Amino acid sequence: MRIFDPHIHMTSRTTDDYEAMHAAGVRAVVEPSFWLGQPRTSPASFFDYFDSLLGWEPFRAAQYSIAHHCTLALNPKEANDPRCTPVLEALPRYLVKDPVVAVGEIGYDSMTPAEDTALAAQLQLAVDHGLPALVHTPHRDKAAGLRRTLDVLRESDLPPDHVVLDHLNETTVGAATDSGCWLGFSLYPDTKMDPDRMVRILRLHGTGRVLVNSAADWGRSDPLQTRRVGETMLAAGFTEDDVDQVLWRNPVEFYGLSGRLDLSTPSPGALHEGNSILRGGE
Repeated sequence: MRIFDPHIHMTSRTTDDYEAMHAAGVRAVVEPSFWLGQPRTSPASFFDYFDSLLGWEPFRAAQYSIAHHCTLALNPKEANDPRCTPVLEALPRYLVKDPVVAVGEIGYDSMTPAEDTALAAQLQLAVDHGLPALVHTPHRDKAAGLRRTLDVLRESDLPPDHVVLDHLNETTVGAATDSGCWLGFSLYPDTKMDPDRMVRILRLHGTGRVLVNSAADWGRSDPLQTRRVGETMLAAGFTEDDVDQVLWRNPVEFYGLSGRLDLSTPSPGALHEGNSILRGGE
């Protein structure tokens, strides 16, 4: 089983997770920039974070033969903080970098006017840079949040097939399917989706235009949820080809829209800017 996790926050994970993911079949990941839990107080902290997603995390992933790409953006939550909004002006110099395969995560958290502005601006950045967009649908009042998201998308120049609507569930998958966008599902041990619910959705809506991810952030989460979905699909009667489509070919097709996706096995360099993942010894 080959696995491409299209949304996983490896900054929050350990090298043990990378090792376990490789053993489970993960060979590629996309890491979206997101809120780190502790509010940032200046654009400079974003830029250090972006540099890490462009350098240190690909280095760590390469130690376990996993190809690492990222998506960059001002996230919805921090779009409400005036100290952070200058990030929008600096994003173009990051979005030209080869490892960046989409603009994201963008979208809504609390559905404020500031989030409206940031979403519209970053959809235009995706158009300007020829990139797809990873859109975060809100955790609260999901149906209303999706409607508002789709309204802004219709006003943008980014075509629906260049957008993945993430964090969907049973209440939003129908409208998201009708929109023509890609469908993203984040699976967690306790909240959002789980493998059994995911399989029920796949039975109803098919395996096309579906991205299944583990998200795996700093909260209670599991970087092997993608593998569990594949196993649950097989147990439910889906074919190995169905599993390969959902867990590999679909994310390859979506992020391939960037023209930057490189799935060759990365060479594990010994050092990144003088640092290694090893501890002790010479």
